[in-house]
Amino acid sequence: MGSNKIFIIDYGMGNLRSVQKAFERLKVDARIISDPSNLKNADKIILPGVGHFNKGIENLTNQGWVEELKNQVLVNKKPILGICLGMQLLTKYSEEANAGGLCFVDAYTKKFIFTDLKIKIPHMGWNEIVLAKKQDVFTIDRDFLLMYFVHSYFVQCSNPEDILFKTHYGITFDAGFMHENIFGFQFHPEKSHKPGLNLLKNFAEF
Repeated sequence: MGSNKIFIIDYGMGNLRSVQKAFERLKVDARIISDPSNLKNADKIILPGVGHFNKGIENLTNQGWVEELKNQVLVNKKPILGICLGMQLLTKYSEEANAGGLCFVDAYTKKFIFTDLKIKIPHMGWNEIVLAKKQDVFTIDRDFLLMYFVHSYFVQCSNPEDILFKTHYGITFDAGFMHENIFGFQFHPEKSHKPGLNLLKNFAEF
């Protein structure tokens, strides 16, 4: 089992405590931090978030997170997990704000556009995720799992080898990615009961 000192980044975009409580249920040490200099003491990093992409990248930049994240994730290769908005911020660009992201993964954040008005935006509620590639980090006990989603934008990976999970909602989109030490979930594992907790446990043990 890997080290379990997990730090959850507080950059003003909410949803921190529910993520921390999920790790508490797993008896894993997960601390909320608001000072970028603390990242050097982390074994693993969680970038959660709900809200607007532009505000998220603005907060990360203005609060001094960007350079420290690049150092710890890209240079020191510490594992990072982006959840929901956090996943999108790891991409290169978002249509939500016509703004650049952290560029940690070769992927883009795109807007749902449906001609069928019966398909509501945001995508909200339970939906199946399907494992898209063989790997030895995340374990699931069936071909698909139900996870909880709340989002109006989705991630599209440029490299198919980075796609970890797929989901269908009007279109089939990338619900999770995995590139070396960089992970992202579009869904909320902390709100997805036992299957979601299991994925967080897998990350903690990576």
